[in-house]
Amino acid sequence: MKLARPEVFHPRIVLAGCQALPASDGDDDGLVEVLRQRGLHAHWLPWDDPHTLDADLVILRATWDYTERLDEFLSWTRRVKALLNAPEVVAWNTDKRYLHDLAVSGVRVVETEFFEPDQTLHLPGGEVVIKPAVGAGSIGAKRFRGHTAAREHADEMHDNGQTVMVQPYDRRIEAGETAMVFIAGEPSHAFLKGPMLPPPGQSFELDPSGTFAAENLRGAEPDPRMWEFGRRALAAAAAHLETDAAAFLYARVDVIGGAADATLLELELVEPSLGWTQQSREVRELKQRGFALAVEDALERLGLGPMTHRATDVLPK
Repeated sequence: MKLARPEVFHPRIVLAGCQALPASDGDDDGLVEVLRQRGLHAHWLPWDDPHTLDADLVILRATWDYTERLDEFLSWTRRVKALLNAPEVVAWNTDKRYLHDLAVSGVRVVETEFFEPDQTLHLPGGEVVIKPAVGAGSIGAKRFRGHTAAREHADEMHDNGQTVMVQPYDRRIEAGETAMVFIAGEPSHAFLKGPMLPPPGQSFELDPSGTFAAENLRGAEPDPRMWEFGRRALAAAAAHLETDAAAFLYARVDVIGGAADATLLELELVEPSLGWTQQSREVRELKQRGFALAVEDALERLGLGPMTHRATDVLPK
């Protein structure tokens, strides 16, 4: 491709999906066009495509098979030239034991206990939820009323070398989760996720890709106090990682309860759906432009901006 201004550095940007969803599930439709409107050359690739290593910047968007190949995935995050969110953020956030770190920091999180494969499982009374500590798209998460079935599920995960997380079933989840999206540390938009886990003994329906549970989503406008709760959770994560919340290109804060009792269910910093399709066309276009501007700011921070000194390499001698 012949560049109109060869003196300007044009960073190559990859939006990373996976083999089952090489260009996401449709929620990110429009992002490539919005980035290109800003003069940013972007295209989609599965994360394990070797050509991702040629990109100047990789943005994780739909790498939802990483749970099956975690070591390989984390190794890859350290090999690409630049990654958003950063490799150290990804390594911390792919394991839900990060919830413990946030609880220690004072963030109200859903009551959770973790059990390594060599530890004895302890279950609270009443209905429980059993999940793998490393998981995405609700795969492996189940509700149980009887402890025998719960232990069998946990034992199966332990036999596979997985860390098990145990949570009392919180009925506030039946009203749905409020998913608040932050771009570069600032509130962007939100949506509501309907209850994900089916009643005990039933199975959820998977998306046609087989990578995540089918979701029931709709737009939402959270109370300002909810946004403030999300901001505090994001600040706690940034402090733990010794960075600034603005360094997170994107973040999704999943909360149950209302403004008075907001409780963190998950903080998604790796490859969350950002709920673009749950917004009106006008809001979606506006917020995606905000995403593109945040990418521009990140490129400058990483030394990959359009006027970087490396552009002189293409000038004639």
